[in-house]
Amino acid sequence: MRFPENIFQTICEQLLPTACITCQTFQGHSVCDQCVDSLQNNALLNYECCFQCGITLEAFEVNQEKCTSCEKNKPHFDETYCLDRYDGSLQSPLHELKYQRRIAFAHALGSIWNIILNKELIDIHADYLLPVPLSIEKLAQRGFNQSWEIAKQIRCAKQIQKSPYALRRHHYSGHQAGSSLSNRHLAIQGMFYVEERYIRQLQGKTVIVFDDVMTSGATLNEIARILKDNGVSRVINWVLLRATRPIERVSHV
Repeated sequence: MRFPENIFQTICEQLLPTACITCQTFQGHSVCDQCVDSLQNNALLNYECCFQCGITLEAFEVNQEKCTSCEKNKPHFDETYCLDRYDGSLQSPLHELKYQRRIAFAHALGSIWNIILNKELIDIHADYLLPVPLSIEKLAQRGFNQSWEIAKQIRCAKQIQKSPYALRRHHYSGHQAGSSLSNRHLAIQGMFYVEERYIRQLQGKTVIVFDDVMTSGATLNEIARILKDNGVSRVINWVLLRATRPIERVSHV
């Protein structure tokens, strides 16, 4: 499936005008060289981040390589890798994908991930890559799951199986945007479950969970809890954009 997709992308880039998704300059690729260089220089992998939740560390936290929050309340997930900050240059393209249904932006965002993080993560040991799911109602409303659309484009080791079906989500009519940290954690409890036919397959495995945005970490923590309750041995988060501190008032997520 990847082979014809790559052919189609190459043809489009050669024959059709393309605007960079970050600076809007017309050129041959979905992300121009200047923006790629800027993203590489400012990517979170260039900074000291908490190995567990991916947030940038304060000076007094650097030696332990872990933020105070994770030290006091250890999350259920084991590691987190993030591409960029939520308030960086990729915020607008991600919103275009999610709220304006510009599906082609998923390919561009996946390409940026591959350019910047592929060498860092290509040899990571894992068995499955699962996107954070949307509820059936939300999926019908939006028409697609943005995390899955991006995850499909990410290059990873051959043994890692990608699936949008193993994780499921119940519908929740409220909104987390602007909610307090404690309310986010309460609202998300019991929201996710593992599809029954995947439970045995996931037991004893290492699972990567991909999300487009990580703010409080409540969603990913609840998913990790559910996965480990169903026998998963290790959970690693891959996140496109990570909110920096303070996280209580980040919107649109």
